[in-house]
Amino acid sequence: MDSEKSTAGRMKRKHLLVDLKHILGKAHVLTDPGSLLAYESDALTLFRSRPSAVILPKTETEVIACAKRLHQAQIPWAARGAGTGLSGGALVPPGGVVMALTRMNRILEIDPVGMRAKVQPGVVNAALGRAVEPYGLRFAPDPASQTVSTLGGNLAENAGGPQCFLHGTTTNHVFALRVVLPDGTVEDWGTPSGVQDGFDLRGFFAGSEGTVGIAVSIDLRLIPQPDEVCTFLAGYDSVTKACEVVSTLVAKGLQPVALEVMDQNAIRAVEDSVFRAGLPVDAGAVLLVEIEGSKDSVQKEKEAARTILQSFHPSVFKQAATAEERTQLWKGRKGAGGALGRLAPDSYVMDGVVPRSQLAAIMTYVEEVQKETGLHVANLFHAGDGNIHPHFSYDARDAEQCATVEDAGARILRKCLELGGSITGEHGIGLEKENLLAEQYTSEEINLMERVRQIFNPDDLLNPGKGLPMKRGCSEVFRRHAISHG
Repeated sequence: MDSEKSTAGRMKRKHLLVDLKHILGKAHVLTDPGSLLAYESDALTLFRSRPSAVILPKTETEVIACAKRLHQAQIPWAARGAGTGLSGGALVPPGGVVMALTRMNRILEIDPVGMRAKVQPGVVNAALGRAVEPYGLRFAPDPASQTVSTLGGNLAENAGGPQCFLHGTTTNHVFALRVVLPDGTVEDWGTPSGVQDGFDLRGFFAGSEGTVGIAVSIDLRLIPQPDEVCTFLAGYDSVTKACEVVSTLVAKGLQPVALEVMDQNAIRAVEDSVFRAGLPVDAGAVLLVEIEGSKDSVQKEKEAARTILQSFHPSVFKQAATAEERTQLWKGRKGAGGALGRLAPDSYVMDGVVPRSQLAAIMTYVEEVQKETGLHVANLFHAGDGNIHPHFSYDARDAEQCATVEDAGARILRKCLELGGSITGEHGIGLEKENLLAEQYTSEEINLMERVRQIFNPDDLLNPGKGLPMKRGCSEVFRRHAISHG
């Protein structure tokens, strides 16, 4: 009987692949081990699960046709952008199919007067920025991965970035979506004006982690380039002091566009890499403060910010005098993730949130965990909205290190909850944090989330097991730390 089922399964898969190749062309259906290896994890290597195939549609019509065929075959599948996600959110269980949307990379429309753009999901965040810059416009959400991450992925995770302190996350910059549901049905969510009628399905989609549908086109809000920008860098003797400065700036009512902190481990990693930016390697931490707006408002805010920053006696204090100097300062912050990736074969980039008043407390706790475990941890975080990102460097081939790093991460996230925060800010739940959801939400709240998702994904075929606690037996499907072979 088992042999018959196995044979039937192989025949079913063979027929499915034939049909997918007919829809997309043979070159855009990947099944060889070398190609599949690149899709067995995202940027979080805690989880690995190799798909049976990767398909690369280029048009809405192809997405619809593939979705219908996968639904007919009852095969689990998930959409994927650039693979920069940090929560294991774009993996499929064995036998599943990954739909990579990187070929859907066209900017469909730019409306300078209406300050909007329509894009396909595979457009890279920074590419949109370059395209609208000549019109004096920009797309505000700016995750550290913006030079490679796609707007579809940014939307699925509701990505933020340094500027989210003032401008909000991706959901604040989306007007409307064209969505392909798991069975191939097409719906339009949101309105061109941005005014929502009835249920805000546009807002519901943002941060849904690819579990309710695939956005094949996205209407985005653009904002004007500021008249003036002022960027400060201040070095302090500790992360705690840098956090105190942030709390003071916010308490005084200042509204910088960004408030970013890097600790000494992050600074030294940057300065030892191609991302070196002239950061003070002896400082316990640096604080980047950026202010933007009209010339009058920037002049007023920058003087107030300068007074506060200097009142805490920084060891280093700089103001970028030119656009080039500003870019250089941000080069260090934006490149820190890549610099830290050089330190070990694997990294675990965490994502927790605390009230700004608790920043010093959570960073003190992270330091305690670092000392207790002996792990190498570097910290860089969006201090303005209390979103921390400890970077653990470790070797996934060492089972003891794997267990230690995972336990340390869970302890830090539980501490975030204890301090009145959340287990995620912008990386999503994915596979990483689904076992902690019940510690943040009640069973009634989780059941409600599941009921709403089932309206759109009743068979749980689209990105199964993500964003909510897994059903019994499902958690064994995805292997933590496992290096898959074959």
